[in-house]
Amino acid sequence: MFIRQKRNKSGVISIQIIDKSSGKYKLFKTVGSSRDPVEIDNLLARAKTELQQITGTRELDFTDTTKQIENVLNNITSHKLAGVQLVLGKIFDEIGFSKLDDPLFKDLVLYRLVYPKSKLKTTEYLYRYEQKSYSEDDIYRYMDKLYDGKKEQVQAISFQHTLKVLGGQISVVFYDVTTLYFEIDNEDGLRKTGFSKEGKHQNPQIVLGLLVGKEGYPLAYDVFEGNKFEGHTMLPMIDTFKSKYDLKQLVIVADSGLLSSQNIIDLQKGSYEFILGARIKNETKNIIKKIHALQLKNGESEILQKGDLKLIVTYSDKRAKKDKHNREKGLKRLEKRIKSGKLTKASINNRGYNKYLRLDGEVNVTIDQNKFKADAKWDGLKGYITNAKLNKEEILENYSHLWKIEKAFRIAKTDLKIRPIFHRKQKRIEAHICLTFIAYKIYKELERQLKIKKSSLSPEKTIEILQSIYQIEIYNPTNQQKIKKTILLSEEQKLLSKIFNF
Repeated sequence: MFIRQKRNKSGVISIQIIDKSSGKYKLFKTVGSSRDPVEIDNLLARAKTELQQITGTRELDFTDTTKQIENVLNNITSHKLAGVQLVLGKIFDEIGFSKLDDPLFKDLVLYRLVYPKSKLKTTEYLYRYEQKSYSEDDIYRYMDKLYDGKKEQVQAISFQHTLKVLGGQISVVFYDVTTLYFEIDNEDGLRKTGFSKEGKHQNPQIVLGLLVGKEGYPLAYDVFEGNKFEGHTMLPMIDTFKSKYDLKQLVIVADSGLLSSQNIIDLQKGSYEFILGARIKNETKNIIKKIHALQLKNGESEILQKGDLKLIVTYSDKRAKKDKHNREKGLKRLEKRIKSGKLTKASINNRGYNKYLRLDGEVNVTIDQNKFKADAKWDGLKGYITNAKLNKEEILENYSHLWKIEKAFRIAKTDLKIRPIFHRKQKRIEAHICLTFIAYKIYKELERQLKIKKSSLSPEKTIEILQSIYQIEIYNPTNQQKIKKTILLSEEQKLLSKIFNF
């Protein structure tokens, strides 16, 4: 917008505010008309004030004296971080989380993305960079409130948005679990020792189950006791999810860690179709013989019938190379430990490459080279057990998306730093995980919008740039108004402003 003086044939000058936001000149308002030079100056002053009110900005007149400029700078009343709210806050609102109408909830979610530290550190960061004052007690009280009455609501909001993003239909879901350990000695009702995916078997832990749709968009999560077998977490969670949202048919995709005879029976009883990673080395002698008789080449796959189920076997040169590398790396690690004398009878088990160990006599632990060589015939082979009505290519294509749930866990653990968890009470542990789940939802929507806008920026880089965008507020003592201005100095900041229209 700008101010225009227009003179007619009679010499009357009209003071007008012109809008060019649509690309064309359009009369927004006529402030007044006059022939009198004094009155025209008054109209110009009034137009300038109205223009400032309309646009919310005020141009600094650098033709003023140095003293006047200093006066303007001395009237800056605040200088705070603005980029986070301008982009991540906007995405938060677009998804629908603003329905909770609680600024603290919004800040706790957004700053899990920006500054994933303890709640106390988060309050310090918010005060320092946004001048928001929350006490640690405020946060703990809110987390209790979130657990007691809001957890289901925020999951439902997230689900409805994911459903919209996926075109209004969810027919294939991906399930996996991870473990989160606590640096404490004693167990309680939730935190128990169990098999740790992080190798922290001596630490009490919890099990986190996550359900996502295609492209890794989050659907639901649940928390289980740390000693619960991961295979026993899948059916309860999927049944609840299907019932809650009245879904008619689902294809469940999960890796071999969720494969058990009972899970397959329960999935079939529930009329689910499924695609599970198969443990082909543990198949019957008859099936193993058929697998090796296939003589598959790179990129080839075949279907073997296993009762009323299908076992799909694939072969990849790339996977074979990786399998061989990992086997040899594992062998070298064992050889090094044997030389150091660190391996004992207790080390002999079927975990990882320890299966290559054997006892010679009573005390000597050696490597069984025959087992090591026999394992080579499995290099490059992978199996999938399924009852899905999809064709072979669709089954393999769907399973190939499973890595995206692994990426979700990686983001939660590295970028969002879901642990360490600085909470003792179960309701606060679960509230913390809920906040992290919602932060991951914001992350995925940011990633999606960047892709739609054809930006080469990653979500991580975008969040980094947002933390450098500030807003100043200047007090005008003449008219007692406060003027806000977002400061965009670097090309990266200006690029984000253009992408997200702020």
